[in-house]
Amino acid sequence: MVPILFWYALITHHYETIFCYGIAGRDIACNAQNLKQMENIHADKNYQPAVRYIVNDVEAALSFYVDTLGFKEVLHVKDAFASLKLESFQLFINKPGAGGAGQSMPDGAKPSPGGWNRFQITVLNLEKTVDALKNKGAKFRNEIVHGIGGDQILLLDPSGNLIELFQPPKSSSE
Repeated sequence: MVPILFWYALITHHYETIFCYGIAGRDIACNAQNLKQMENIHADKNYQPAVRYIVNDVEAALSFYVDTLGFKEVLHVKDAFASLKLESFQLFINKPGAGGAGQSMPDGAKPSPGGWNRFQITVLNLEKTVDALKNKGAKFRNEIVHGIGGDQILLLDPSGNLIELFQPPKSSSE
């Protein structure tokens, strides 16, 4: 399992992008302005934003997220859908054609996995995490990128969806 410090996601809800984040062991938080606006949209005050990934194989994706990344299975509809949680982060995985989210659009466009959208998981030691994940058979889109704001690498799920693993820069006192 990957040790999680912090995660964030940009979530589009009713055509509005909402920045949400969470700290391991604590509840989800969203930027106050958009969250306040959402209070008027949702009858359920316990509403929690989620990210949905379209996957080719729900069973392979479920195994990857649970066994490789340490997500917990909340709900599983065989070969069609699964709801997963990692701390307060909620992830839905959906097969094209299954349920409302898997249906084709009026113009014929079909939901498909991949692209550049992703959620980020912050880790304590990126190199050790990458080595541990490679030992479990995980695949990556790139090598570790070292930047001023920290280091990152793009992990691929079995359908080609991205998960960004991120390590913040070490402080000068470390």
